[in-house]
Amino acid sequence: MEVKAQQSKLANNLGKLLRDNFGKGPEAIHVTIYEPYVVVYVSGFVSPMEQILLNQNEEIRVMTTRELLMKSLEPEITGQIKGVTDIEIQHLYYDWNLEHQSGIFVGVCLDDLQADLTEGEPYEGKQELHDRIIKMSKLAQKEPERITSYKLSPRTLVVVREGILVAIERQLISMGFDDTLRICKRPLEKGLMLQNDDYDEVLNAEILDIFVDWDFEKDNSIITLILKPKS
Repeated sequence: MEVKAQQSKLANNLGKLLRDNFGKGPEAIHVTIYEPYVVVYVSGFVSPMEQILLNQNEEIRVMTTRELLMKSLEPEITGQIKGVTDIEIQHLYYDWNLEHQSGIFVGVCLDDLQADLTEGEPYEGKQELHDRIIKMSKLAQKEPERITSYKLSPRTLVVVREGILVAIERQLISMGFDDTLRICKRPLEKGLMLQNDDYDEVLNAEILDIFVDWDFEKDNSIITLILKPKS
């Protein structure tokens, strides 16, 4: 099956999976396959019950519920990816932007991201983007031990950070507060990133969405940028 056909079939399958479990599927799903990554970007995705909670300023409750639901759905999502693409996903990163009604799944078919921390292909603004993410990481916790990035398509860019956890975060994780830590860190890091307002010039593209997730056990993180290239 050609990549485009795989992307279309995977989008249809995951749309049905989300609809069956959330009561409402995304209005649109865009799939990017670029081994070792499979990136699924969903938009128009908030269920009626979630919208009621959001109207009551219960965003944390919605995020907490999605964290719990995604843990149960992860085997089904990775199974769908395997069935359609034959790519064996070792870890699934995910995040949501409730304000934009969007979300991301990033499947990685490497057991250890460190094995993939090569230089990656060059793209416009790569070093400048790394510099801004390193600065953000230092403000939020500490400078990453390693960082690299990959432009998977004109609209999809992923940044991998290794070695970012500090002692207090490790202690929280060891005490079982990993979900709480994740929910707290996401708006902090994305807010710090958005303090830079020159991405249009640096990347020659507008950033439509920013997503971030972590593998606390392996001490790594993936940041995903959804771009709108300048014409």
